[in-house]
Amino acid sequence: MKKDLPKTFASPGIAVIGAGAWGRNLVRNHAELGALRLVCDSNEMVLAQLKTQYPQIETCLSPADVLSAPAIQGVVIATPAETHFSLARECLLAGKHVYVEKPLALSDTEGAELIRIAQENNRILMVGHLLQYHPVFVWLKKLADTGCLGRINYIYSHRLNLGKIRREENALWSFAPHDISMILSLTGEEPESVQATGGNYLHRKIADVTTTHLDFPSGIKAHVFVSWLHPFKDQKLVVVGDRKMAVFDDTMPWPEKLLLYHHEIVWKNNVPVPAKGEPEKVIDIPEQEPLRLECEHFLNCVATGTTPVTDGREGLRVLRVLNASQQSLDQQGARISLRVTTPGDEARAEAQIAYHAHETAVIDEGCDIGAGTKIWHFSHVLKGSRIGENCNIGQNVVIGPDVTIGKRCKIQNNVSVYKGVTLEDGVFCGPSMVFTNIYNPRAEISKMDQVRPTLVKTGATLGANATVVCGITIGQYAFVGAGATVNRDVPDHALVVGNPARRIGWACRCGVRLEGDLQCAACGTRYKKAKSGITEKHLS
Repeated sequence: MKKDLPKTFASPGIAVIGAGAWGRNLVRNHAELGALRLVCDSNEMVLAQLKTQYPQIETCLSPADVLSAPAIQGVVIATPAETHFSLARECLLAGKHVYVEKPLALSDTEGAELIRIAQENNRILMVGHLLQYHPVFVWLKKLADTGCLGRINYIYSHRLNLGKIRREENALWSFAPHDISMILSLTGEEPESVQATGGNYLHRKIADVTTTHLDFPSGIKAHVFVSWLHPFKDQKLVVVGDRKMAVFDDTMPWPEKLLLYHHEIVWKNNVPVPAKGEPEKVIDIPEQEPLRLECEHFLNCVATGTTPVTDGREGLRVLRVLNASQQSLDQQGARISLRVTTPGDEARAEAQIAYHAHETAVIDEGCDIGAGTKIWHFSHVLKGSRIGENCNIGQNVVIGPDVTIGKRCKIQNNVSVYKGVTLEDGVFCGPSMVFTNIYNPRAEISKMDQVRPTLVKTGATLGANATVVCGITIGQYAFVGAGATVNRDVPDHALVVGNPARRIGWACRCGVRLEGDLQCAACGTRYKKAKSGITEKHLS
């Protein structure tokens, strides 16, 4: 039966990618809400069954058909976890709002990248942490937030069952995201360390049972126990406060899902004595399907621009804990420290995580690296250096200290960008080209007080094995040929070669050498002479 949408918003067109066991629940809910327009799956038999069940919808086999459909405003992704990042990224870039099932992605870098793309395109990004929308948990969180439980001391959760056993992910990644999401929501903070242990019984590389311990800066402790090798189903969240204790048991009938225990610890003769109270049922919670509420929330966010409760940032916080827990598992239970963030520096933390650095790269403290930047094998960024967004730093590159590099720069292998060198946006440094910062260096004499600043302006290209002597300026969109030695200023758009480098022509913004009429044969841009070199000629 179709349920009318809330009057606060009209129905946006929704596509569901992935119609497996869980995806069909998302299909059902969005169809009943009147929002479903399209279902995409690689199984033609599944699509045929859904078309019979929901004759009003369209079906397709390729996600590309979803991206190109103008009637689709929002996309729900319910595919295997390893596909979440690529599918969500393509949908966001295509201008679609995105709901992606847990986890948001597989790496912190991927999660931060999705947040950045969603922000840049003004799109909703929501993560399917279902239990945040469960009416019982919403009620429990309200009790915690209002101080009804007192100071929270400890939280633990059990998510146990016999099956469904999976081979594409372990029990931690399959079961724990929901519990981690709830615990982070209740505490209002991120853990400063995690420690996880587990057992692999059905497959030597896949954990069937895991226990994860979380330590929070406020002193709260928590643990999450998950298993798909358990004799009975157990889905329980226990919150221990110093005034009351709460148990959310999702296996119980609705009136018994949330119990409050008025247990307290009282001191008598300097001895702590438990004062037990009878459990109290919280029976005023309206019974509603959590998934329906979650789907309605997504539709409302798409229609109104409201930030989801489980937005990309919330998904990234959970992802950080998952990855730290996996790292601890891989290291046989080692304690893994996390960088704790506060609301004031959360944006900066996300920007720092948004870049990718190979595990062999070294990033000193005090560096600022933009989102989307990639730093490859054996490179080193020294303290005080700033690298803009979407740069590509090759292998065995040294940057700094105190170097500033703009956005979208590409630095190829075996380049050292020393103190005193500044690269503006879009600079290309070819393999093994050389910067200097001291004009007349001596190995036995320190001359760092004689550093001469070098400026490479926007869009310039420095060819392979070129040498740039310190103290000069290379103009915007200049082109320094391979092997050239540059010891004097280079004008804008100049094409220079040789030792010492001399100008042999002019280069277009697109990199093509200009002919005598200063018009680019490739892109058609016209130039005129200027004091700084040449500049684009604009029609009046």
